[in-house]
Amino acid sequence: MTAVTGAAYGMLFLLGLVLGVVGGFEHSWYAGNVPIAALGWLLILFAVPYAMGRLMGGRLGATAPALGWLVSSFLLATRQPAGDLAIAGDSAGYWYLYGGAVAVAAAIMFTRSSGSWLLKSPGGT
Repeated sequence: MTAVTGAAYGMLFLLGLVLGVVGGFEHSWYAGNVPIAALGWLLILFAVPYAMGRLMGGRLGATAPALGWLVSSFLLATRQPAGDLAIAGDSAGYWYLYGGAVAVAAAIMFTRSSGSWLLKSPGGT
């Protein structure tokens, strides 16, 4: 892995962190009783890792933003010492956290793998 490739994966992780922070504060918009923003975030949380995995040519490209999202979202879902909680335990919070975890896992699984490192020939071809 070259330095540029490593930096690209690092930036994808940061993209996931940003998605988690923005989504953590913006997931709770309702249209009537339907958590419409949380459902919209499910589409985003599938599309971004899937697209990044396709663009980077493997599942690691999808895993990096997914891990960033998981870290930031689940940290925002824990109660802080001052009692603050960004992602509440209501229907929007549950859809965002658990549905988002399923969405990023599905994005990783649906991303085409670049191949098994065990099955590649020693010559690199």
